[in-house]
Amino acid sequence: MTKVDLRKKILDENDRLALENREVFAAAGVLVLNLISSPGSGKTTLLESTLERLPGGTRTLVIEGDVSTDRDIERVRARGADGIQINTGGGCHLSAKMVAGAVGKLDIGSADLVFIENVGNLICPSTYDLGEDAKVVLLATTEGDDKPMKYPAIFHEATLAVINKTDLLPHLTYDVGKVEKEIAVLNPGCEILKLSALEGEGMDRWLDWIASRLEAKRAR
Repeated sequence: MTKVDLRKKILDENDRLALENREVFAAAGVLVLNLISSPGSGKTTLLESTLERLPGGTRTLVIEGDVSTDRDIERVRARGADGIQINTGGGCHLSAKMVAGAVGKLDIGSADLVFIENVGNLICPSTYDLGEDAKVVLLATTEGDDKPMKYPAIFHEATLAVINKTDLLPHLTYDVGKVEKEIAVLNPGCEILKLSALEGEGMDRWLDWIASRLEAKRAR
């Protein structure tokens, strides 16, 4: 009897589609960032704050992933971004196939920047390549400082870690230094930014990081 590893088969198919997505994004010259975090870490608030601060003329699309509702896409549309909502109906992550379906309904060629806001989860999204240029993992100071070692896979995969809600640090026991050290152990190449998406502190460094990535993508 031949045994088939179903999980491997699913991931192999996902990787094939992710490669196709990546080729589409490369042909369009668009920078694609996959935002991953636990629920409530502030991904949508970060998007809202980013959209308000991006240089004029930056053409941005947003692909929103959630179990249900279109609340998040409505929030970013209110900040002037076009995009599409993907509801997984219970699924804990977006897949390359879902993203391909969304891309087929969007004018990717008109964009400079695409944000994919993944379903709130630090486990499943780490495994699924969507064709993005970079995975950005978001941590909130209100979550506790134990996330990197509890969920190492996403920190192994992330290009950037954003520590959000720094404005609340005076009221918490969150050890920023510990978090930075653990991320460095798991992934020495992962950059780390600290900011408050709600209050705006540190947002300039986030925008500079995006600008440098966008410039490098255009150069390629």
